[in-house]
Amino acid sequence: MFAKTNEVKVMRDPVHGYIHVEYQVIWDCINAKEFQRLRRIHQLGGTYMVYHTAEHSRFAHSLGVYEITRRMVNEVSGLKDLSEEDKVTVMCAALLHDVGHGPFSHAFEAITPTTHETYTRRIILEDTEIHHILSGIADDFPDKVASIIDYSHPNDLLNQIVSGQLDADRMDYLLRDAYFTGTSYGNFDLERILRTMRVKDRKIVMKESGIHTVEDYIMARYHMYWQVYFHPVTRSYEGILHSVFKRLKDLYASDPSKLDHIRMFQPFLKQQDTVEDHFKMDESAALYGFTLLSESDDAIVADLARRLLNRDLFEYKTIYDEDDLAKIKEKVRQLGYDPKYYVIHDEARQRPYQPYKSGEGHNIWILKENGSIEELSVVSDIVSAIVHGKLKEDKKAFFPIK
Repeated sequence: MFAKTNEVKVMRDPVHGYIHVEYQVIWDCINAKEFQRLRRIHQLGGTYMVYHTAEHSRFAHSLGVYEITRRMVNEVSGLKDLSEEDKVTVMCAALLHDVGHGPFSHAFEAITPTTHETYTRRIILEDTEIHHILSGIADDFPDKVASIIDYSHPNDLLNQIVSGQLDADRMDYLLRDAYFTGTSYGNFDLERILRTMRVKDRKIVMKESGIHTVEDYIMARYHMYWQVYFHPVTRSYEGILHSVFKRLKDLYASDPSKLDHIRMFQPFLKQQDTVEDHFKMDESAALYGFTLLSESDDAIVADLARRLLNRDLFEYKTIYDEDDLAKIKEKVRQLGYDPKYYVIHDEARQRPYQPYKSGEGHNIWILKENGSIEELSVVSDIVSAIVHGKLKEDKKAFFPIK
């Protein structure tokens, strides 16, 4: 049912050494135009404005998630027993989990109500190269792959592999983002995690002997969020992106003809976008659109687009209450700017691990020596302190000072 390639395909990777492909359906999906588009989407949105080597793509990350998944289903005791169909299905889902991402990571979702998860499902299920490749396996195979994306596959182990508290997605992006930002915050012992991972009671669990490695993984998540993902310069860049799209929506609502010269954005402004429109909207197209907008007759959108292109970003200040924000808005008005577009209030908050209250979600489970399993924060003093400690928050306003 699942044809193999004539030889194992390998691709060099700085995080995993090699990406290994032995199934033809995986190789064909990698070479499909919708997946190749991910080469033109940055993995970290505007973070390359801070860490100049963070130029890696969603393409590279998706291959990495696939490779960790491939290793999990071939090396982890309990997952090795999955059927070939389940293994190939979850490897396809891991490979394709981000195929619906728009330009600049999550920031593009400001211009369209459609989430990247919805686009991913549409690309898998509608008339695309990827859909035809998957349906070549069986008519219902695209639906099986998509069910893992939306967390509803009847074999819950497959859902956990791609999207859980300790999943292939998180493990790859922490290691990869740390490597390409030149930081050490996201590093943890992937090999040790895979060696101590098991299956118990239809849950992916970690042996108690591997708990320190899991604690390192949790701390890697914590530090990467505050040192990289929530960096204020990144948030400034993405805030201006949101303001550009907000201004475009307002201009389109008042007079659509004003935006005839930026046709790449129009399907999304009309909210009539197709998967083909989505395919064409990569970061190259968006940046060309910003170049055109920088010469617009509308002074606001022209200025905001210029700021994006030239990294002339907003300054930022920690705020504590509405009075702080009101004072900043008044200063911005005095400079001649409209606070609607030139004052961005952003709240960052994160706890690196929070167990699901039901007790039955995809928590991180520890397999004790007596054979029982307990949720991570019950066993680890370090993680317990994180779970029961104060939620870290950072409230900032971003605004021009000249």
